Amino acid sequence: MNSADPMPFSTVQAIENAKRTAALGRVVESPQDTLSVDEENGDLTALRAELEKTLAAEIASKQLALRTVPDGLVISLREIGFFDSGSAHIRATSKSALDRIAGLLSSRPYRLRIEGHTDNVPIHNAIYFSNWELSTARATEIVRLLIEQYGFAPERLSAAGYAAYHPVSDNQNGEGRAQNRRVDVVILGHTTPHG
Repeated sequence: MNSADPMPFSTVQAIENAKRTAALGRVVESPQDTLSVDEENGDLTALRAELEKTLAAEIASKQLALRTVPDGLVISLREIGFFDSGSAHIRATSKSALDRIAGLLSSRPYRLRIEGHTDNVPIHNAIYFSNWELSTARATEIVRLLIEQYGFAPERLSAAGYAAYHPVSDNQNGEGRAQNRRVDVVILGHTTPHG
């Protein structure tokens, strides 16, 4: 190959990917760094019982819901209890519930995926041009609060926006749409201990 010829894009991409991979180091946990499936399931069951007791008022008023999914345990922060319509800022009235959730999760080494969700009605405001933007902004706001106000390690957290594409209820009626407007805190698994 002539040194004056440009390097093919696929070669440049392969070199850049190799550099990034080397910079990331080990990204896969070794089996000894994690709990067994039985230990983790038992711990999540105990955590769910604690959350149900601690958040009983919010669960009863349908501001919050808990459910178990294949990925782990989900705390659904419903819009009705945590956000004003079309806003990513958490309501002052929900701070107490978020304090209790953060208190229970901060003492456990679980990784958390924060997911923003909306119903299927297109958003109509000057701040967000789509449900994608609103769902992502809400998830990011919860991540920011967990880091800045509650001291969570950033490597434990991730944020994702799913807009209307992962509903938990039917979008054909108001009650179903209200359940779909939520931020899910998905409790995934244990972090890798750092030396």
